[in-house]
Amino acid sequence: MNNIKIDDFTKYKFLSGVKHSPDGSHACYIVHETDLEENKYLSNLWILDNDNKNNYRLTSFDNENSFLWLDNENIIFPAVRDSKDKDKKDSGEEFTQYYKINIHGGEAVKYLRIPRNINSLKIIDKDTFMFTCEYNFNQRELCLLNEEEKAEELKARKEEKDYEVLEEIPFWSNGGGFVSKKRNRLYIYHASSKEVEAVTEENFNVDAFNLNSDKTKVVIIGYSIEHKMPLFNDVFVYDMASKRLEKLNKEEMSHYFADFIKNNKIIFTASSMKDYGINENEKFYTMDLDSKETSCITPDLDAAITNSVGSDCRFGGSVLKQIDNNYLYFITTEGESSFLNRIDESGNIEKLVLDEGSVDGISVNNGHMLYVAMRKSTLQELYSKEDDAEQQATDFNGWVYEELKVGQLEKITLETEHGVFIDGWLLKPADFDENKKYPAILDIHGGPKTVYGTVFVHEMQYWANEGYVVFFCNPRGSDGKGNEFADIRGKYGTIDYDDIMKFTDEVLRRYSFIDSERIGVTGGSYGGFMTNWIIGHTARFKAAASQRSISNWISMYSTTDIGYFFAEDQVSATPWSNQEKLWDNSPLKYADKVKTPTLFLHSEEDYRCWLVEGIQMFTALKYHGVEARMCMFRGENHELSRSGKPKHRVRRLKEITQWFDKYLK
Repeated sequence: MNNIKIDDFTKYKFLSGVKHSPDGSHACYIVHETDLEENKYLSNLWILDNDNKNNYRLTSFDNENSFLWLDNENIIFPAVRDSKDKDKKDSGEEFTQYYKINIHGGEAVKYLRIPRNINSLKIIDKDTFMFTCEYNFNQRELCLLNEEEKAEELKARKEEKDYEVLEEIPFWSNGGGFVSKKRNRLYIYHASSKEVEAVTEENFNVDAFNLNSDKTKVVIIGYSIEHKMPLFNDVFVYDMASKRLEKLNKEEMSHYFADFIKNNKIIFTASSMKDYGINENEKFYTMDLDSKETSCITPDLDAAITNSVGSDCRFGGSVLKQIDNNYLYFITTEGESSFLNRIDESGNIEKLVLDEGSVDGISVNNGHMLYVAMRKSTLQELYSKEDDAEQQATDFNGWVYEELKVGQLEKITLETEHGVFIDGWLLKPADFDENKKYPAILDIHGGPKTVYGTVFVHEMQYWANEGYVVFFCNPRGSDGKGNEFADIRGKYGTIDYDDIMKFTDEVLRRYSFIDSERIGVTGGSYGGFMTNWIIGHTARFKAAASQRSISNWISMYSTTDIGYFFAEDQVSATPWSNQEKLWDNSPLKYADKVKTPTLFLHSEEDYRCWLVEGIQMFTALKYHGVEARMCMFRGENHELSRSGKPKHRVRRLKEITQWFDKYLK
């Protein structure tokens, strides 16, 4: 068995986007792998034959990140647009080219060319398609202009390229750049006439849309912006025949999903945010489109309707909710795992997949379930559920457990206050020797409304192979245990800090092989905030690595893409209502107390926890004579540790490990 190396994640396979063919006989999914030399990810389509359980590769262009089933034999997928494409470069034309390929072999051929840069596409019929794309209503759409008008518009854009005009908030978005006056707009495309028809207004942003079974109606979730993006959005239904768009909801709510559980009845998830703020768990609702009667069908449900189990070993997007035969299949995070469930229109919920780990994407056809999942200490594979038993359908990552030293986690449950139990885990070093003393790393998750679980996390396994004990937990504020447990509004750095410190005490009490004088702490996002907070309140950690952090709630409020609503909700203050509270909850206030050598990691384009948050804390430590180092990653955003460029991910992990080696070994 070999030790896990820092760049071994570049050898893992990541799966996403699984989808049955219409008749359920086959399924297509995407396999992602890493090209370290070219510093990019390669993505190709694979086919699973559900009858003989055979998997085979369908494409080899290395750029297939999405697809649609055209029929039972054919798939269409978009070609990745090349910025060096001569036709596009010369004309300034914006388009998406779709190719068609038969699942039984043959060359991919050009099938459909739509004059927009498409974000999401759905098929209405062989001639009609519905899609969303970015719309900038400070610019004219090139495809609607004649040659003279197009030349004028391109000239105007060239003259404006050195300027960015901001007129609303948020003015930028993590991973999306500047977004002022840009919307995700919904269109219909008629292939035979090449006509593009706008469904939503230019100021309206579409979050999601779904068609009913006979393709006569569309349910749309979205919102309009006047000066600032609202916290609430609305649900609409669009009638294809009358071309009428009708708002359905009467109450202000935040809607996350909507689809047709029957041809004329929708099911949706929403939260009023009245009791627990922006992190309040959603509930299920139904609405009859004839009577407009709305019912909450899960009034007592208190679970996260998503997968929030953290790992750095995923890539690509997948469906997490899907309608099949009048059921909605969905994922919940409960405890430290996520599970596959289904619900009917009356609100009856049945848990279908109970195995420990995470469900990362689903597809269901006539009750046959396929899903991408990570099981205990394992990487992603495709699974099916047949005869009440889980069957593994792929084996892309089996070699990892045959060739590498993958550690197994030991669970620790601790009562930190009367009736408050938190869960955590410890990972022993590879080749563990009970007679040795080991350095340790406390790893804190982001969110805070996410969870650590027992799935494979590369950075933790790597540190264990480098001779570290790794321990981590789900303090209050974490997901998986209901609204009350997750609610730390106005309490950041108090009860969550206490839980983490008590967990650390318990780990040291239970495991005498840990050298208490050689413990480091790290975390990203909320974990970065907590790392900054910890070093200002205790000197027990001998080194720290603060990643994509928050240090100052006052600056975070007005500079990040979520700051103006996140800080107000989570800290329960604004700079005008209670500036003192924002400052009291800011790690920067306590920077003059820090003694811990600290590494700061930030990405230049991380607009979620902007660069200035790390700079402020770094400057403060340097000013007060504390050992500090800062590494900034160009061209990266908040997702650096999960989907950043491969070489950047290696450098990030190298920076952290070398920092801990310097102070802990």
